[in-house]
Amino acid sequence: MSEIDEIVENFEFFDDWDGRYQYLIELGEALPAMPDVLKVEENWVKPCMSTVHVSAHRDEDNPALIYFIGDCDTAIIKGVLALLIDLLSHRTLSEIHELDVDALFTRLKLQEHLSPSRHVGIYAIVEKMIERAEALSKVETSKLEPTILS
Repeated sequence: MSEIDEIVENFEFFDDWDGRYQYLIELGEALPAMPDVLKVEENWVKPCMSTVHVSAHRDEDNPALIYFIGDCDTAIIKGVLALLIDLLSHRTLSEIHELDVDALFTRLKLQEHLSPSRHVGIYAIVEKMIERAEALSKVETSKLEPTILS
């Protein structure tokens, strides 16, 4: 069973959207705190109505893997952020690119139960996560390139 299948199965355990919203809220409450020092403009998801920050980091035990830290000021979107952090973390950049997050959102029917502006914001979170992972990879690659002194 894929991670997306597991997320969908956990979500479908709840019979109605009140239960699903509560599940998202609980996921958000369980999200580890993001240090304030990481709440900077480059990590800010500007198109989101909520105040959302997300940062990418290398896994110390396996530097090929990327993990994410994030925070949000609204409960339900923080829960969606927690879902995305869980799904996208501990993967390589190419694995992150290969994930079909659209399929997850479609299967969860989020677009049917969130306002259009929230829907846009959630996609902006995904885009920011990918952007931060790519930026991290570029920094790592540039460190490996030889320095040319003039």
